[in-house]
Amino acid sequence: MIIKRPFLDILLLAVYCSFTILLFLTTGQSLAQDSVNDPKISQEAVEESFIELLEKTRDASFKQKKDLIKRLTQLEDEQVPKVLKAMLQGSLFYTKDENKRIVFATSSDQGYSITDVRSNQAIGEVGKREIKKFRVNNSIRTLLRNSLAQLNLNTEDSTLRMKAVKELSRDLTDETGELLRAQLNLETDSEVKSLLQMALAMVDIRSEDKATRLTAVRTLADNLSPPVRGRLGALLDKNADGAFKESDLEVREAALQALKNIGFKLKLFQFTETLFFGLSLGSVLALAAIGLAVTFGVMGVINMAHGELIMIGAYTTYVIQLLLPNHIDLSLFVAIPAAFIISGLFGIAIERSIIRFLYGRPLETLLATFGVSLILQQLVRTVFSPLNRSVATPSWMSGSLEINSALSLTLNRLYIIVFAFMVFLVLLAILKKTRLGLEVRAVSQNRAIAKTMGIRTEWVDAMTFGLGSGIAGVAGVALSQLTNVGPNLGQSYIIDSFMVVVFGGVGNLWGTLIAGMSLGIANKFLEPFAGAVLAKILVLVFIIIFIQKRPRGLFPQKGRAVEN
Repeated sequence: MIIKRPFLDILLLAVYCSFTILLFLTTGQSLAQDSVNDPKISQEAVEESFIELLEKTRDASFKQKKDLIKRLTQLEDEQVPKVLKAMLQGSLFYTKDENKRIVFATSSDQGYSITDVRSNQAIGEVGKREIKKFRVNNSIRTLLRNSLAQLNLNTEDSTLRMKAVKELSRDLTDETGELLRAQLNLETDSEVKSLLQMALAMVDIRSEDKATRLTAVRTLADNLSPPVRGRLGALLDKNADGAFKESDLEVREAALQALKNIGFKLKLFQFTETLFFGLSLGSVLALAAIGLAVTFGVMGVINMAHGELIMIGAYTTYVIQLLLPNHIDLSLFVAIPAAFIISGLFGIAIERSIIRFLYGRPLETLLATFGVSLILQQLVRTVFSPLNRSVATPSWMSGSLEINSALSLTLNRLYIIVFAFMVFLVLLAILKKTRLGLEVRAVSQNRAIAKTMGIRTEWVDAMTFGLGSGIAGVAGVALSQLTNVGPNLGQSYIIDSFMVVVFGGVGNLWGTLIAGMSLGIANKFLEPFAGAVLAKILVLVFIIIFIQKRPRGLFPQKGRAVEN
């Protein structure tokens, strides 16, 4: 058999090409495997890809940046979260020179302190005109938050995973739903798992399958967050033609029942929140009035300077923080005894220099203490200026205690409620368990008999006035955490303090506490209907009517002198 030459050439060429292709595939697979096994080669390839994507993102349009950020998120590089977070916070820049080096930047005295993104090494300081920020818009910020949340889903910290799920739940799409569904099978933490189920229910509520929608509605029936209420409410909306957007009656009824259940819980939590604010206001009123109850009850002195003693305590807190600028968290623990001592000394000085000459002359006492209040206000204006001063809140009093999405309790008010009860219990122990307390009670019940028994009533008067003034200073420390400190701070609480004392019963500590809490709660429940000013007027009218029926208050003090 004779084979023609052209046919032989074609056959040899085919064999050669097949061998070349086979050799190329084998070598390529080996090189790929080597690059995976060699961490140096793998890291260089990742770094090159990471920097290359960043450089493209730097010069891309907003529309192109979205795709590039998604590609960045898929890279397994520890720098990716840092870069995305810096871009979101506006601290990712690039230099304006020919290199256009990408850097992290933080503000400094001379402009910006920059750090190289590639090497993570500090470069130095540059002027504001030498670098330019990565430009982002609102849609890119949303994408960055979602991308960071996706990265945090794989962390070991359950708190970060919970934050990631909450972030992704703000903008739920089918793509996000698939991501959360995959995470649900891997999640081990019960709280995060519950949050994932809620988020997936919000995705499933738009499913075409009736059973899936019904299950999602029942899952969301106990959730109080606004997005959930919005999704459930959308099922009951109607189209332009008057037909319900949700065609199935059973699903609509389940959604309606879920909304009713949520509405009832919201009202319950709203009541709880109003009660909490009422208790916090009542605590402030009780703190402000409890010192006045002691002096008014024992000595019968109408002290119009009591509000200024509260102001002195607040300014003491301000000064302590000026002296301890690096220890704000500990400043209150120094300010409380300091305010008690300083306000107490002011009180003793007022009693010894003015009030002791005016016993039995209530009108002159009222006018004299009113004059003292004006002097103290002017003294503060001279020393600190008429401007209000802000007192920093310690970190352990900042923020709020979040019970759920519908109820959160601010920590500063919560601590003040606890603090008011602690002050009350300490004062009660002083009056019940100490010699000073025994003498104070004796003088308040019958001054003449107490004097004949050898009690130095003048000394008791001075110590009692100092004790009441010191407690007013402590109240000023608490008030400094709720409002600005100014010369007129005390004037806002003097009338309320007298109302609390008269309503509770002159000289009765339990009456002062109960009266303060009652008036605070009543005020807060009236404010939504009547407004802040009218609510105070209504409370005042109620007290006037009440005093007409019970002139000695809720808990009148006992004693022959009092009865006479």
